[in-house]
This record gives sequence, structure tokens and C-alpha cells, in this order.
Amino acid sequence: QVQLVESGGGLVQPGGSLRLSCAGSGGIFSVNARGWYRQAPGAERELVAGITRGGRTNYADSVKGRFTISRDNARNMVYLQMNSLKPEDTAVYYCNTFPHAIFPWGQGTQVTVSS
Repeated sequence: QVQLVESGGGLVQPGGSLRLSCAGSGGIFSVNARGWYRQAPGAERELVAGITRGGRTNYADSVKGRFTISRDNARNMVYLQMNSLKPEDTAVYYCNTFPHAIFPWGQGTQVTVSS
């Protein structure tokens, strides 16, 4: 029932920034803790950041200090501010519930970090 739509990806140089957005509709996505996940070519999908409804955040060691997750419960939105991007951050980024994804995946948004 829930549809997740990610946006904001693109091509950036190392050290650049992007802000990703996730819109959820058709269910109770906003009442759950939320997370951002990513999948690089040939790799498993991994959790990179999570946020509870109360605002507690959690980050993978690989992105801690560079990425910031936030949410607007009233608007059913979640965001990921990505700074100091590295080539290793190149992946398709997805949003879902946290710490386990329970809704169907959206198509994701491609982030490519390359000079």
C-alpha cells in the first residue's frame, strides 16, 4: 500500500554535496522509524542512516560525520543531507523503514561521485 519515491540524486565531484528527499504515501510510513539505504554495483544493499519518530539518529561508520538524516513527520518526508561525498558513496539510494525495511522498495535515486 505504501509507495516510496526518492529524489535528489545526481552526478557530483568528490567533496561535493547532495540533498536527497523521500516522499511516502498510501500507508503509515510516517509513524515508523525511517532509514536511508544504498546499493553499489555488485554489492548488497546496506543501511546508511536511520531516524526514529522522536528524532534519534543512527549512522553507518562509513558516513558518520558527513551525512545527516532528518524527517518532517507532518509532511511524511525524510531527507538525507550528504556532504564531503566520496567515490565510495556512489550507489542507488533508497528510503524505507528502519532498522528493517518492511515496505516495497521504490526505484531509488542514483548518486554518482566522480571527478
